[in-house]
Amino acid sequence: MQLIVHGGAGDEPDEPDRRQSVLDEAAAIGADATTPVDAVVSAIDILEADPRFNAGVGGAIQADGVVRTDAGIMTDERRAGAACSMPGVRHAIGVAHRVMEETPHVLLAGEHAVALAEGFDIVPEELTTDHTRERFAAADPPETDEIGDRIEWVRERFGGADTVGAVAVDEGRVAAATSTGGRWFALAGRVGDVPQIGCGFYASPAGGASATGAGEDIARTTLAREAVRRLEDGEQPTNAAANAIDEYEELTGSTAGVIVLDESGQAGSAYNSAAMQTSTDL
Repeated sequence: MQLIVHGGAGDEPDEPDRRQSVLDEAAAIGADATTPVDAVVSAIDILEADPRFNAGVGGAIQADGVVRTDAGIMTDERRAGAACSMPGVRHAIGVAHRVMEETPHVLLAGEHAVALAEGFDIVPEELTTDHTRERFAAADPPETDEIGDRIEWVRERFGGADTVGAVAVDEGRVAAATSTGGRWFALAGRVGDVPQIGCGFYASPAGGASATGAGEDIARTTLAREAVRRLEDGEQPTNAAANAIDEYEELTGSTAGVIVLDESGQAGSAYNSAAMQTSTDL
């Protein structure tokens, strides 16, 4: 099993050494799995449980004070599943996995995705931490439900870009997955790139990719699909990642990162933000 994981592209993180050790643990656990799907799900599960990452516990809080999680997963056979806008669901990638394996659908949203999660014993839990509650309170959230006032508050504060993701390959089989708590101070119900096929994640027989960064811009440019397309065109993983990010920056002027793994298990990664931590088990 070859595996690469990322902890999000964004600002320089707090506790980078501790974050790196968790990423290394996630990569090692994922590499012990028997299939690429199990590898990416088990690796991301570790990151969703750690409040140092913006996924699951400690995720970004939306304008109504709620953490809603999104995730997506895809294989080289074009099998895919995603779930989004799930209040209180830590193991978002587990829900996306169930959508792929157990339903005829690709994407479930909101309370119905939460109900599916509960049906598979993924029980909602408290995702805020002391740190995230303090950050939200300091932003002086609006007390009015007047939509104009709320949108203005969001416009002034909306930001952040971290996600977590993984790509695994074993004997030519590929799986790619991404999970997130979203971006800070978004309108309630905002959904970014992460659960959209080709945006936050993508896989084909040539390899897989997981993207992270400014989700709206990633969605507009289908960053993960672009990185994999470059693998399909014969580019080496390091070049595919770098060229995809260069094109993304040229088109959007925004920041992002991407990890890729080709069908032979060669890895690449690139970012144009201040930092993006990764770990590999090749």
